[in-house]
Amino acid sequence: MHDSYFTSNDGRWFQPTDHARGPWDPEACHAGPPTALMARALEQLMPELRLVRLNVELLRPIPMAGFRVQAEVRKPGRSVTYTEAEVFDDDRVYARVFAMHMRRLDHFDVPTPDITGPDLDEATPGSFAIGKPPHGFPAFPESVETRYAPGSSQEKLGPATVWLRTRVPILADEEPSPFQRICPLADCGNGLSFNETFHKVLFVNPDLQLSLHREPIGEWFASKSVSHWQNDGTGMADSELFDTQGPVGRAVQNLLLNPRPPEM
Repeated sequence: MHDSYFTSNDGRWFQPTDHARGPWDPEACHAGPPTALMARALEQLMPELRLVRLNVELLRPIPMAGFRVQAEVRKPGRSVTYTEAEVFDDDRVYARVFAMHMRRLDHFDVPTPDITGPDLDEATPGSFAIGKPPHGFPAFPESVETRYAPGSSQEKLGPATVWLRTRVPILADEEPSPFQRICPLADCGNGLSFNETFHKVLFVNPDLQLSLHREPIGEWFASKSVSHWQNDGTGMADSELFDTQGPVGRAVQNLLLNPRPPEM
């Protein structure tokens, strides 16, 4: 396997590696790594501002066959700028993100709540929660190192607090930004907290909303996640995100629930 989520010969066409493959369809990416690529394009577009929010629309499965990414400004501003980016190829658009960037001040001494997050030192190593993907191909879970906070485990259903660290960068020749680094893990809430195993229920997210109130620090991030499932086949995974210093933001995924087809 390659040592990154994507390779690129020209900086315009991105080829997913096995690390980027999603858990349900062997020909489709996990949404987290492409979200990181879109964040990268947005940060390159507006380097003087801080990227603070992504609203990702997953329009259709993002192909393992490869794609392009482009970004543009929707509404410029001195303090707040709105941008968007797309994942596409010659045939169609696969994902679109609407983003917000804010200006930075050199120093502004303001109080903020002192909230204690989960403790990485108390967490226990384990396998990624959903286990081996049903399609049997190498996939995203193998790119992630996982540790479970006390009271959480791979076998436990319901709310979970899980520490995650990606083993590979987005691109082999680049150090990802803090925002890019957390993107693959922000899209994991529904795969960390679920109320029935994927052997009985498929829980797919058609979107991702990610907001960060500060830039994450380090490589280990915790997701304190709960999935709310409803009997009409909809739901939501709500994840509070932490680094080892404390809370950094929140990720929300709306969920489409379906009975698992017997052939899977």
